[in-house]
Amino acid sequence: MAGSKSCEASEARERALPGEGRPLIVTEDPALLDDLLRLCAAAGAEAHVRQTVPEQTAWERAALVLVGDDAARRVRGAPRRDGVFLVGREPAEPPVWQWAVEIGAEQVLRLPEAEGQLVDRIADVVEGAGRPALTVGVIGGSGGAGASTLACALALRAARAGQRTILVDGDPLGGGLDVLLGGEGAEGLRWPDFARSRGRVAAGALAESLPELHALRVLSWDRGDRVVVPPAATRSVVAAARRRGGVVVVDLPRRVDEAVAEVLAQLDLVLLVVPGELRSVAAAARVAAGVRIAARDVRAVVRGRCPAGLDAEAVAGLLRVPLAGEVPLEVGLPGRVAEGEPPGAQARGPLAAFCDGFWQRALASGQGVPA
Repeated sequence: MAGSKSCEASEARERALPGEGRPLIVTEDPALLDDLLRLCAAAGAEAHVRQTVPEQTAWERAALVLVGDDAARRVRGAPRRDGVFLVGREPAEPPVWQWAVEIGAEQVLRLPEAEGQLVDRIADVVEGAGRPALTVGVIGGSGGAGASTLACALALRAARAGQRTILVDGDPLGGGLDVLLGGEGAEGLRWPDFARSRGRVAAGALAESLPELHALRVLSWDRGDRVVVPPAATRSVVAAARRRGGVVVVDLPRRVDEAVAEVLAQLDLVLLVVPGELRSVAAAARVAAGVRIAARDVRAVVRGRCPAGLDAEAVAGLLRVPLAGEVPLEVGLPGRVAEGEPPGAQARGPLAAFCDGFWQRALASGQGVPA
């Protein structure tokens, strides 16, 4: 009976019409087919299955083609195309490499060793592996520097400029960015829900699962007991956010641990917020030294008036990082935020002006970060 059901399922898949954006599997090996269907499901893809070479349209329109060793000789006459992989479950024998050349395969993949690589490739195709998000971290040079305020304002202004935006709260002790945005009661997942994540996280599913506040998606912390999110889970979640494209803004804690280092490694740019006080500049120098170890590009944002005898360029010079700009203190901002207005909502305010100018420079050239 079980064999009959398996046969019926196989026949149903054979009759199904292929859709663009779906992987195509060509194999008669039941064990290999089970493995490939499982990997497609892990990548969020519904595969189209054929035991022999499908019609030319199906072959050419498939997102990618996974050819089992058993079917390699049967597909030698198929049109050449990109995205063909020869997949097997046993150690590769010399004829396999010849078959790969004959069918124009990009790679020969052996399971289970290549499972992670194959899931990543399938997921890239399903999610549309386009330009990754411009990913910007914001970190305070000292306590009370206003990093969370700037992070929220950057995300809000990007969303209002039409960018798909995710705001990530990277500080478990910060109180929650959803609170700062007035959305602590909004439905959606928080960081603790991802603590047990293993492997790749689907970009589209991540975005849809997060609370939507002020036209942007927010990944924040809840108000329960502190839950430790492993570095691997942190890396997977941030990578998924980047694959969605658009803009990702991350509010970072000042202490760089293993999880924060995983985030820093994925950022295009880190903005170090430095209040205009001598003690803050001294503290920011220590923070900058730690962040530069893992981050590719660190730049200073001077907030408020500079110390006597210094200007913003001089402050950035003391920190040994380029200057990203100055943000004057905005009169009445704390009171408006306390009343439920998100930072950066005042389009003519200095905070919004800085953020708008930053995104115009960062996004206009399409090269990722402003000069």
